[in-house]
Amino acid sequence: MSTTIYHNPSCSKCRLTMELLHNKGEEPTVVEYLNSPPDANALTEILDLLKLEPRDLMRKHETEYLDNNLDDASLSREQLIAAMVKHPRLIERPIVITEHDGKRQAAIGRPPENVLDIL
Repeated sequence: MSTTIYHNPSCSKCRLTMELLHNKGEEPTVVEYLNSPPDANALTEILDLLKLEPRDLMRKHETEYLDNNLDDASLSREQLIAAMVKHPRLIERPIVITEHDGKRQAAIGRPPENVLDIL
């Protein structure tokens, strides 16, 4: 199995999720998404794996959300994804993606125990 975590080292939930993964014997590939944000294709794939729409994965209290009027209902899925690519702080974290026998799954580690379902 391979495991990837979209991680922010400053985030307590990210650190707790990383600790949980290590305790389960996983050595995930770490993507510090603030430094290396996913592109639009990767974000679309993440959303599909999570079965979420862009706003469901957005941190709505962030300044970037408010300053860019991202609560505007007329914005398309593509526009919202582009906003997350441009402003990765908007992306909820941590996101863990696993692949086992060709099957990919994803979970948001809020709470960290959510990722146990995909390990």
